[in-house]
Amino acid sequence: MSDKQSLTYRDAGVDIDAGEELVERIKPHVKRSLRPEVMGGLGGFGALFEIPLERYRKPVLVSGTDGVGTKLRLAIETGRHDTIGIDLVAMCVNDVVVQGAEPLFFLDYYATAKLNVDVAESVIKGIVAGCMQAGAALIGGETAEMPGMYAVGDYDLAGFCVGIVEKDAIIDGRHTRPGDVLIGLPSSGPHSNGYSLIRKLLERANATPDTKLGDGLLYDALLAPTRIYVKTVLALMQQLPLQSVAHITGGGLIENIPRVVPDGLEVLIDRTSWRLPAVFEWLQHTGNIAAHELLRTFNCGIGMTLCVGPQYLDQALTILRSLGEQPLVIGEIRRGDGGVVVHG
Repeated sequence: MSDKQSLTYRDAGVDIDAGEELVERIKPHVKRSLRPEVMGGLGGFGALFEIPLERYRKPVLVSGTDGVGTKLRLAIETGRHDTIGIDLVAMCVNDVVVQGAEPLFFLDYYATAKLNVDVAESVIKGIVAGCMQAGAALIGGETAEMPGMYAVGDYDLAGFCVGIVEKDAIIDGRHTRPGDVLIGLPSSGPHSNGYSLIRKLLERANATPDTKLGDGLLYDALLAPTRIYVKTVLALMQQLPLQSVAHITGGGLIENIPRVVPDGLEVLIDRTSWRLPAVFEWLQHTGNIAAHELLRTFNCGIGMTLCVGPQYLDQALTILRSLGEQPLVIGEIRRGDGGVVVHG
């Protein structure tokens, strides 16, 4: 007879009971995001979603996946877990909607060394909030407890979204022409990009959660959740043609806008058309960052760009303002060798 102690999964650092408690806690939150097309509930091996074929002749599915980068480190260090889930959803749904697709459903992946049910619930409540802003259902997800893979107290996030668009309504930039106008939609801050550099700058400045930025706090500006532009873009495209849409993420305005501009054209941006928000001024000053580097690292206050024909400009601005946006005319398309040319 062996005298070895009988081991359990809990002895290895994985608490099945905590995982089950989390599922029960999040069920009422998740229910708030559900759409009529969702079939079944949480707990199955796969999530079921009925495609709304009655609304489409030639439906095309559009998918996107992303994380929140090292912004997550700031959330963990400050114990502010309630909005990082919004960032996770935003980074995925904003990528999907640029092609004219309505986000249908979202799944999340939450990995940690040891599951803290309170923290995980707070994160998932944020994910639900983001899904509701985007009109998508949180249809499922995965919680992985992996001792030895992460430091105690750490967790990581990834998200996955699927949207749908009519084939002939796909926005891909192919109809862009010289003279088309570029409209910028304001960001809420750095969103979820450039945080490896931001964390270096915080260290350089010896910044703390109490560091001031104008009348507020620096960390509040840095942890402001990424804006979700889905309902704005979908509403606008129902009323006028959009030549292209660009989500300004890693690579900033310099790298992202050319992704939806055809060969033989380039983008002219008037940098004087909007004021650099205070948080970006702080980053630029603290890091002595050159203007061009700032524009190819951060969104610099513009989180999404919309390209429209000049004949639709006034109408587009009127619609956007009616939707609560503060649109900015930031540039135009012209013939050229590609890329972005910045004036001002």
